[in-house]
Amino acid sequence: MFAQFSLAQSSKTYLVVFNDKTNSTFSIEKPKEFLSEKSIARRQKQGIVINSRDLPVNASYINDVKNIGVSVLNQSKWMNAVTVSTNDETKLKSIKKLSFVKSIILTADPSAIKINSDKFDQSKNTHAVRNNEETEKSVAAVLNYGPSFFQANQIGIDCMHDLGYMGQGMTVAVLDAGFFKADSLPAFDSLRMDNRLLGCRDFVTGDTMVYEDYPHGMNVLSCMAANLPGQLIGTAPKAKYWLIRTEDAFTETVQEEINWLVGAEFADSVGADVINSSLGYSKFDGGIGDHFYSDMDGNTTIISNAADWAASVGIFVTTSAGNSGGPPWFKITAPGDADSVLTIGAVDSAGVIAGFSSRGLTFDGRIKPNTCARGVQAVIAANGGGITTSGGTSFSSPITAGAVTCLWQANPSANIVQLINAIQLSATQAFAPDSIQGYGIPNFCKADSILSMILGVADLSSNENNMLFVYPNPFNTNFTIEYYAAQKETVTVELYDVTGRKVVSQNQVVFMNTKNTFTLSDISILSKGIYTLRLISSAKTYNSKIIKQ
Repeated sequence: MFAQFSLAQSSKTYLVVFNDKTNSTFSIEKPKEFLSEKSIARRQKQGIVINSRDLPVNASYINDVKNIGVSVLNQSKWMNAVTVSTNDETKLKSIKKLSFVKSIILTADPSAIKINSDKFDQSKNTHAVRNNEETEKSVAAVLNYGPSFFQANQIGIDCMHDLGYMGQGMTVAVLDAGFFKADSLPAFDSLRMDNRLLGCRDFVTGDTMVYEDYPHGMNVLSCMAANLPGQLIGTAPKAKYWLIRTEDAFTETVQEEINWLVGAEFADSVGADVINSSLGYSKFDGGIGDHFYSDMDGNTTIISNAADWAASVGIFVTTSAGNSGGPPWFKITAPGDADSVLTIGAVDSAGVIAGFSSRGLTFDGRIKPNTCARGVQAVIAANGGGITTSGGTSFSSPITAGAVTCLWQANPSANIVQLINAIQLSATQAFAPDSIQGYGIPNFCKADSILSMILGVADLSSNENNMLFVYPNPFNTNFTIEYYAAQKETVTVELYDVTGRKVVSQNQVVFMNTKNTFTLSDISILSKGIYTLRLISSAKTYNSKIIKQ
């Protein structure tokens, strides 16, 4: 169901929460009747049990509310609620009297809305990219990142790209405020041509038109999906994307949290693996529904509960910490307090925390933000084409979300908890986290190696097509490589350490339709640890992880 709240809405909106889903026509024993195949597959892959939260809202309850004479704008199965629109207090009292109604919450009052054209802080910091010390450096990499290399390299995602992990086969849902010109800007040419732009939904106005709206979502999308060689390469440039508008850029109401909730449910329905949310909520127009620091406990706000519910069905949620690091708020904003999401602060090119980056801890004492990434002069797609730079945790979050997408692609058997743990263990403050940078700046190539240990390298040591085998694994002084070649040629074999540094490179002649067996030179002197072996043939690149004892 589409939300239909916008500036043109003249009526107040309310969230009507129901007590139960009694007498539902659906059953958790028959999930195909209310969940998509992709949603079911994600749950099965991660061992997640389908429960009553997955059941649709009771249709008879919705009809009874409608029959009172109010407009039902949207519905949420996770919250077991509907949003209604009315200015008639008598009708509202009639709804309250229904036996199955648990509570009613005012989510927006048009008379209290204050139009705010400067809602997103980063618009004040935007400037064009010029030649400087950072942009003129020569970068040797598989992809031509241009000035965006530095935000990729800072978190080690360029190493993952070098290993072939760019988000292929993964689906990311971007919940934001509009995606201005994402259907025509050159930064997204390959996204469109490869049919990886899967669709759009607008839960603010109730349609699928998002390309004429505010550009914030497009700027955010570019941090992940852009492919402008020599200018901007996103952190997951080959993933698939859904563009979901939940935010009205010129207002601030609790209704936007409801839109986010419904948008996350939609992301679940289309089988999204990852959600990026560069949004945060604390204070609202007219003070209606204002949050306080005591609400930042992971269990109070609608949107933080929604983010945790998304994680509970197997979606990895990455969210910005917020741009409220200064007075009067200082702290993270919702849903950054949710305990099952990765909350991202902003740092500059030197790894120094941005003054605007929201601080932790959560009210109940948990470490937030979890990690940090580039959010000061981050390279993004410009509204008129080309690139520019801008600031905000709005950009450190998608830079990280794209990296998470590639990490999960490389380790498909990992669950959300394992992914978060590996990312935090790879970070610069892994063993001394604080309330400012959390665990610090992660290294995703190192996180990949850590996941190998968590998951067990035995399951990852052979190629999916049974073409490449490495043994013994772990090894002491040397190991043997077996490669079944499709043709006679010279292949390149490389070995990378956990920082992404290439420590060995060797060419090897292989012969067609036979078992080619060989070893690498000069590896007995390598330090103990986890390494990634890469074999590059004319047709394909193979990767295997290996441990030296």
